Amino acid sequence: MTRPEPTPQESGTRQANSTASSTAGPMAGVEEALGAVRGPRRQRGGIASGAVAGLIGAGAALGVAELVAGPFSSLTSPVVSVGNVVVDNVPRWAKDFAIETFGQNDKIALIVGTTIFLFVFAAAIGMLTTKRRIVAPIGAGVFALAGAAAALSRVGAGPMAVLPSLVGGLVAWAVIDLLVWPPEAAEVSESTDRRRFLVGSSLVVAGATVAGGLGKVLSGVFRVSTNREDIVLPEPASAAETLPDGIDPDVEGLTPFITPADDFYRVDTALEIPRVDGNSWQLTVKGMVDNERTYTLADLLDRPLIERTITLVCVSNQVGGNLAGTARWLGVPLTELLDEAGVADGADQVLSRSVDNFTASTPLDTIYDGRDAMVVVGMNGEPLPLERGFPARLLVPGLYGFVSGTKWLSELNVTTFEAEQAYWTKRDWAEDAPIKTFSRIDRPGGLGSTVDPGSVVVAGVAWDPHQGISKVELRVDDGDWAEATLAPVPSEDTWVQWTYDWAATSGSHNVSVRATNGAGETQPSERVDPIPDGATGWQQIVVNVT
Repeated sequence: MTRPEPTPQESGTRQANSTASSTAGPMAGVEEALGAVRGPRRQRGGIASGAVAGLIGAGAALGVAELVAGPFSSLTSPVVSVGNVVVDNVPRWAKDFAIETFGQNDKIALIVGTTIFLFVFAAAIGMLTTKRRIVAPIGAGVFALAGAAAALSRVGAGPMAVLPSLVGGLVAWAVIDLLVWPPEAAEVSESTDRRRFLVGSSLVVAGATVAGGLGKVLSGVFRVSTNREDIVLPEPASAAETLPDGIDPDVEGLTPFITPADDFYRVDTALEIPRVDGNSWQLTVKGMVDNERTYTLADLLDRPLIERTITLVCVSNQVGGNLAGTARWLGVPLTELLDEAGVADGADQVLSRSVDNFTASTPLDTIYDGRDAMVVVGMNGEPLPLERGFPARLLVPGLYGFVSGTKWLSELNVTTFEAEQAYWTKRDWAEDAPIKTFSRIDRPGGLGSTVDPGSVVVAGVAWDPHQGISKVELRVDDGDWAEATLAPVPSEDTWVQWTYDWAATSGSHNVSVRATNGAGETQPSERVDPIPDGATGWQQIVVNVT
């Protein structure tokens, strides 16, 4: 049977189609294949609607990823996975900027920043998808692979770690494609099409919100049991000294001598607080030792424990800052654990590691110089709170936390500074970081605070743990330095509360404070930033007397 000749119009159409196909290249073939699989589609709206579709796709991806991760305590959302990689690899200048700018809120800022970047990226993908449909799966694939790679990079991550990111990527692709390239339907008016877009978008947003919320609920239900509530701390073999009379003078606004656990500062690299099962937790002592040793939490609790009142200070604390606190700590003397393993000649540091792979380097000679370095299991008479490092943390009096305060402790590696570098040492912070002499004014509050003329109590705290404070002095304007009254302290390892009765006269006054430590060294006046081994400088406030 002879095939009829095409009409001139049909011939021209075929030729045009052939020419378009040949000039579009292989990308057109991919798009044609995708179209064949998913059915005929038509592009909807312009760049603005594409951006909205991208934002909705990102929200849907995060909500579903949270739902997927919820039932598995070992899985995390893509934002947290990527954020952890950022924390591990961020350059020094960026990390320093985050700490100086956001302080204890640096982790929140990182999560928010990562989320904003994701949404901006998704909006761009949505806009480009209005021009070429293939952009949606490519962009979603980049999102999925980045999250999966980040999740796999974490210590102990298994194959399941990629699941939230991969599922989230597929959802993002489907949502963006559906909103930008809906299936062909009967001709509808522009207003009807817009209404369908709004309805579809609203349903996706609602579903993503429900999925994310349900994921959070499930993560709470299926989270790791820490057994913290079941732990009964033993009485210490060596109890902390009784707090002497005169501590906590009756002065409104003065920092309490003992800091409640809930009020203690928190500065660390953990985006999510590790939840460790105390029943399965182990501490390993390894490296340059005669015998590698492993201890369970029960092993530590069965040993003679010491209790000490010690002030901890963060190296990020600025002049006048509040990144310091004092508590009663219960733990095992660190030297006992090291001696049982047998420290080899030539070692000069203990590299401590947390369950989430943070590391800190502590000079070995500091641990053995007589101070009460310990592996802590209790705080203020209770097992360590999760935020403070349950089930165990490291503590070395007189050293900033970044070289001595590893929380969620899992490993003590006896080694050398030449062989191993810790997290902050790699970012050019100091290896040996003794806490510097510091003083702070708690009241009056500063920033132009106003008081009445006459007797005004100026009060605050000062510290130099392991050296102690011998004197605190105040100066009003350019007058002479006057000595403040010091409250008693249980040991040189704590801060000291101080008060000063000031005969205030009318006007605006500058009030400065400085401290002298137990070795007779006076706090320097020059202001130096915390990097690389702690800030210095006198605090000065302005007080208006009316």
